Amino acid sequence: MDKRALSAAFGAAVAAVLAVTASASATASAGNVLTTGSAGGPAVASGDVLSASLASGSQAKITTTLGGSTGITCNSSAFTATVNTNPTAPGTATETVTAHTLSSCTTNITGATGVQSITVNNLPFAAAVTSGGNLTVSAGAAGPIQTTLKINTILGVTTCVYRAGSLTATPDNADNSLGFTNQLFTKYSGPGTCPANGYFSAKYGPVRDTSQTGSPVVFVN
Repeated sequence: MDKRALSAAFGAAVAAVLAVTASASATASAGNVLTTGSAGGPAVASGDVLSASLASGSQAKITTTLGGSTGITCNSSAFTATVNTNPTAPGTATETVTAHTLSSCTTNITGATGVQSITVNNLPFAAAVTSGGNLTVSAGAAGPIQTTLKINTILGVTTCVYRAGSLTATPDNADNSLGFTNQLFTKYSGPGTCPANGYFSAKYGPVRDTSQTGSPVVFVN
């Protein structure tokens, strides 16, 4: 083989190696929609349990009007979800929300003297988080997204039931949080003293994979 043919063959071989390496690198850097420890880090496994409570210094609020100050404020809230699918990014990961609690709540609604309890009904819910997008919570097989509020008044306990078609939250990799802002619930049942609407806002974080050693934080890619 002459020098020109040898050089061409060598160049083709190098190009092939580089192409394979680039392809492998692209696949490795793509990662999965949900990863732990870092963006593009180890994939969250199907079946892993994710959980978070309120972000430090924040509260969960249910206001009676959009952007208003009247309503209910809770100092404690948390959720738990199980990962069902976690494809390669970009894509959509799916989860099942198995628990959502709100407690240590106060109210400034006229006529109310306190909050006896807030119960999230019809769990589990379905959830989907999309690369570069939002997390959407939808009703599950048990029924619509529903919350029952028991409010103490001078006349006794008032029960107000609210429903939502779906909920949308925004993931933030800067602090591994998940933020709900003014998510609308409408009154399903209850006396006239129950407000017609409730707008739910809360920031949860950091979201952690509690199935893994050390409960590493979760990133959305």
